[in-house]
Amino acid sequence: MVMATFKTFKDIEAWQLGRELAGKIWDLSHQGTFAKDFELRDHINKTAGSIMDNIAEGFGRGGNREFIQFLCISRGSAFELQSQLYRAFDRKHIPSNDFDSVILQAEKLSQKIHNLLTYLLKSAVKGRLFNLIPISSWAF
Repeated sequence: MVMATFKTFKDIEAWQLGRELAGKIWDLSHQGTFAKDFELRDHINKTAGSIMDNIAEGFGRGGNREFIQFLCISRGSAFELQSQLYRAFDRKHIPSNDFDSVILQAEKLSQKIHNLLTYLLKSAVKGRLFNLIPISSWAF
């Protein structure tokens, strides 16, 4: 079994995917009619950013229980983002091919967060020791 550890929040694949998705959302929301829908544009960018931010903050808290709490918030934001993407698509701000790509990425991110949550909820590992979780033991 290959062992990997989280030394920083940047090592967490869900955070990496969240960062990538936040960048795509930024790019999409600053094009065409989307750029002029200020309320939705700003809200969707805040939501996308909060996914990665909550993963980082939960990790930084250092405890399993708090990490789980912030992962739950992050997962909720991932679902909120999906809803906002549908709203942007329905307003014709996002072309079909771009929508299909980002919605799939948002769903994948939600699943990654869920998998990490599931593992942590079952784990006897507490405190800073969660940094030693063998990634290969997760059900991706």
